[in-house]
Amino acid sequence: MSVRHRFIAAPPEAVFEVLADGWLFPSWVVGASRIRGVDDAWPAVGAEIHHSFGVWPAVIDDTTHVVAWDAPRHAHFVAQGWPIGEATVIIDAKPRPGGCVVRMEEYASKGPGRLVPAPLMAAALNVRNVEALRRLAWLAEGRAGV
Repeated sequence: MSVRHRFIAAPPEAVFEVLADGWLFPSWVVGASRIRGVDDAWPAVGAEIHHSFGVWPAVIDDTTHVVAWDAPRHAHFVAQGWPIGEATVIIDAKPRPGGCVVRMEEYASKGPGRLVPAPLMAAALNVRNVEALRRLAWLAEGRAGV
């Protein structure tokens, strides 16, 4: 499991505006290479982003769906990446003076990814999620005019 935190110099609303724009998904999610479609209902519970991950020619098409959405505080997604499996991703934002602190938690929830030893999985996810939060910060801060 990976749990990462980052101060973002933008309000939680700006962070959740980025999350609510499914077309921005590959701009902040490390490894996502393209969006094939975004359900009109996104980010409503059950809505999906149809994405691909990997580098051509080894690109896998899959989806991410919303499990819970309580903007601008909490989002819960399940990212599917079969044959690797599924990952649960939870993002929480708490207001702070000058912005907010965003907490991102990710863990393998189904499939072969659950068999990877926890220290190895955490190391890989931590590196990936530090960069994902950096990208999310750039987008949110840009929206907020910071």
